[in-house]
Amino acid sequence: MDSLPEIGVVHWPVGTGDSTTIAVSSDIVMQVDLHHMKKADDDEEPAWQVIDELVGLLPQVDGEPYLAVFALTHADLDHCKGFADLLDQVNIGELWFTPRIFEDTKEELCEDAKAFQAEAKRRVKATIDAEGEPDSGDRVRIVGWADILKKGEFDGFPESKLSIPGNEVTDLDGEDCSSTFTAFLHAPFKKDTEDGERNDSSLAMQVTLTNGENCAKYMLLGDLAYESLKRIFDETDDAAKVAWNVFLAPHHCSKKVMYTRNAETGVDELQQDIMTLIENAALTPAYVISSSDPVPKKNSSGDNPPHAKAKNRYLDMNPTDFLCTMERPTAEAPEPIVLEVGPDGLSLEDVEAEDVDEEDLKAAIAKARGGSAPPTGQVGFGDS
Repeated sequence: MDSLPEIGVVHWPVGTGDSTTIAVSSDIVMQVDLHHMKKADDDEEPAWQVIDELVGLLPQVDGEPYLAVFALTHADLDHCKGFADLLDQVNIGELWFTPRIFEDTKEELCEDAKAFQAEAKRRVKATIDAEGEPDSGDRVRIVGWADILKKGEFDGFPESKLSIPGNEVTDLDGEDCSSTFTAFLHAPFKKDTEDGERNDSSLAMQVTLTNGENCAKYMLLGDLAYESLKRIFDETDDAAKVAWNVFLAPHHCSKKVMYTRNAETGVDELQQDIMTLIENAALTPAYVISSSDPVPKKNSSGDNPPHAKAKNRYLDMNPTDFLCTMERPTAEAPEPIVLEVGPDGLSLEDVEAEDVDEEDLKAAIAKARGGSAPPTGQVGFGDS
């Protein structure tokens, strides 16, 4: 890429994982999650190296690349891979995260999650020790609530740096961005932070980007599944807070968004209520994005996301388009999905597919999907 959009969002092609860059202005950029894929020895690896791109695209402050905010939805590998390298190469003004990062022991975390946990703890101490507002590079915003924040090393953490779901945030690294940026925080719920699986504790938010009289709304929901998503829609009184132009399909187009397992029959049952709620919240245009390897036409039992069933249910909503980060324009040579909020509203950057040999394309798709055997572990959990 030559440049970030002036105001808009970039969804990077990084395999099955999340890397979303939000350009608020030429000076303020926010990164939500990271899945930095180091290139293989050959040049046929289709996934992009996000950190390498960001170093060249981010604004410069004092001669160094500057990222206003890094927000971690949850500490699975496919959401924080490469964070230690990012921290070494980029000045990060502020970290956003949920209290769950302090609940997990080191044995439960991958190496990059450990690096994030250590940096989060360092910044929490710096915030407690600061007389007034901490400096850029020491700032944090903790989203959610947990009893752990009332005791021990966290005692004295200022409530001004806590943001509870149901509230808005408009400042990024100490800058008032209310004219262009609003994040409405939907989750995590307290119960999910303390008692749920790590996926259930995901930071979830609606981001609104505004350019003059135009705005676009992005729903970024981490790896949440049906129960938490249904609660978000049920407990949000203002329909505008769940409206979307871009819906990043949770958990990389997982069927757990709209299917639940019947305990007696062992059969996955469609929960049409959540699909109706999502569809009714769609604006125009309405893009559904799967941050994943190419979506197969069908899955075998036990397959990790992306799931064909989920894609089909999203297509049933008749969105403007369903886009997969590792398929556009081709699986062999994917390009970032760039959406810009401009003078004419939200626009999707055009990309042209290169002429590709059919056998090479089939090989690229097979490589992205992996082997035919069912997986033995859960993608993104711990070190997997």
